[in-house]
This record gives sequence, C-alpha cells and structure tokens, in this order.
Amino acid sequence: MESELKKSKFEECLEKGELRKVPSSKQKSQRSVKTARKWLKEARTNFNNEAYKSCLLSSYIAMFHSARAILFFDGYREKSHYCVGRYLEEKYVKNDRLENKWVKLFDHYRELRHKDHYSLSFTATLKEAKKAVETAEEFVDRMDELLGEMM
Repeated sequence: MESELKKSKFEECLEKGELRKVPSSKQKSQRSVKTARKWLKEARTNFNNEAYKSCLLSSYIAMFHSARAILFFDGYREKSHYCVGRYLEEKYVKNDRLENKWVKLFDHYRELRHKDHYSLSFTATLKEAKKAVETAEEFVDRMDELLGEMM
C-alpha cells in the first residue's frame, strides 16, 4: 500500500534479526571498551611496523568494539556490522546524543574493511593508516564518553 511509510534501515535490521534485543549488560559493555583499547594498541603497533593494511583493519575493529559497547549497554546484539551504524543513527544521532560524523566514519572504515576482505588488489598507504589510527582513537574516546554520559 502506497500510504505505508517505508521502513527505516534500523527497522529492517531488526526484522532481519541482524539486531536483536538481549538483556542489557554494563559488564559486557565495559569488556567491549577494554577490547577496543587493545585493538587500538594493536593498530599503533601495526602502524609502527609499517603493516598498513593490518593497521586499517585493527583500527576498524577498535571502532567496532567501542560502538558495540553502546549496544551491549542498551541491550542489543548485532549480527551485522552495517546494522551497528544504523543502531547508532536511530538511537543516538536522531536524538542529538551523538554527532552524525561518527557514524559516517564508522561506515567509511567498515567499507574499507569489506574491500580488504573481498578485493584482490586492496592496498593501504602510510597516510591512510595514520588517519585510521587517529580516527579510531577519537572514535573509541567518543563512544567511551557517550557510555559515561549514560552511567
């Protein structure tokens, strides 16, 4: 029916089971932030060792785990990295609790990760790797700050 509103991407994620409600867990949330910080350390090590592709990937994984901490805190579990961004948009950007730039950055690095995994010609430069580490550090700090606002 034409009068029906189109479902949001967040609602589609819920319908497909790519986001699902679970008990809220402050403990899992804190462990996920800790994991993100370990991946940041890995990203820096990779950068210092000129392993730029690995640096990009570990930077993204740090971002993923810090974003995932928000979901754990709120009582959600992801089955899709794409849907993590849709969750942040729906629950935080739309409510002016998070700047949209963070979701855009998350999606950018998620797409780079996808290209690396499925392309036979993906490369990473020193400049890209440096930017990835810096962005991941800022992203993890912002997610940690957001969690702090909720506790």
